[in-house]
Amino acid sequence: MAGVVAVIGAFILSRVIFRNDFNLPRNGEAQKEIIMIQDNGVEVEKEIMITNEIKHSVPLDSILGGGPPKDGIPSIDHPKFISVSEALKQLSDTEPGLAFEIDNVSRFYPFQILVWHEIVNDTINGKRVLVTYCPLCLSGIVFDPVVAGEQVEFGTSGKLWNSNLVMYDRKTDSLWSQILGEAIVGEMTGTKLKVLSSDMMRFGDFKKSHPDGTVLSRDTGTARFYGQDPYSDYYTTPGTYFPVDKKDDRLNDKDFVLGIVVNGKAKAYWPEAVKKVGELEDKFQNKTVVARYEKDIDAVRIFEKKPDGTLERINPFGSFWFSWVAAHPDTELLK
Repeated sequence: MAGVVAVIGAFILSRVIFRNDFNLPRNGEAQKEIIMIQDNGVEVEKEIMITNEIKHSVPLDSILGGGPPKDGIPSIDHPKFISVSEALKQLSDTEPGLAFEIDNVSRFYPFQILVWHEIVNDTINGKRVLVTYCPLCLSGIVFDPVVAGEQVEFGTSGKLWNSNLVMYDRKTDSLWSQILGEAIVGEMTGTKLKVLSSDMMRFGDFKKSHPDGTVLSRDTGTARFYGQDPYSDYYTTPGTYFPVDKKDDRLNDKDFVLGIVVNGKAKAYWPEAVKKVGELEDKFQNKTVVARYEKDIDAVRIFEKKPDGTLERINPFGSFWFSWVAAHPDTELLK
């Protein structure tokens, strides 16, 4: 037990030591530049900065070392999966995780594994899928990892922006913010990743809704204390380990929200408010948004209601309120 405590203590300590493995320039004058980017299939203008020939969309001094070096938190690059029945030996029904389904393949990624790795470079039916989790923000988001027209692997950079996971792609070495789903430093600055549909749910709900699904195995090729959470009671106590640009008292910092961005405008939906009414309709950016509580999986999903009444799923960014509002300080909120 003492060994477990020592390793976990060292892990937490490592997160608060400054590192700068990407050698980001700390001096030099930032020049502004307008570039064209693709946003939901539409070409739009975006203002970025260039410092010492390095492109970036956020101030470089706001990107902090989280402790571990580049790839110090090892991504899972060759994930293995087990059946739901086999997973019963390791997971209780209340174990949280990220559920993802594509091409009739359903998978569950337990947070007790993701907390030690933060990134899974998965492949389903020949398609790469980027599964990401930032325990500091309780943000589990799945992306289509297309960089410069190619699906590529991502890794952990060892850096944080507004206390949120900063990833890097293994094609251009650009840095990407998880909560923005966007490159914030490097060649790909301003480029966005497509968010794929996923649900944060408990294992018990996953096994009921997907009895033939599969579960990420603890056989990751890395020795970790799976089942032990190095962040302990962080999720339920006030405060963050790292600074954020903005605070907002409309909700508690660690209330969980689902955030969307439409036409460059942000709005967060508080699942607890949706659960109370079951389903609600909202007008946002000339779109009809439907937020619905799905009782069978104990999760809220968000849709766009089309003129013909059909619903098209919107894939939100789920995270703690402090993380969403730090990234989108002008966000609207439905609570």
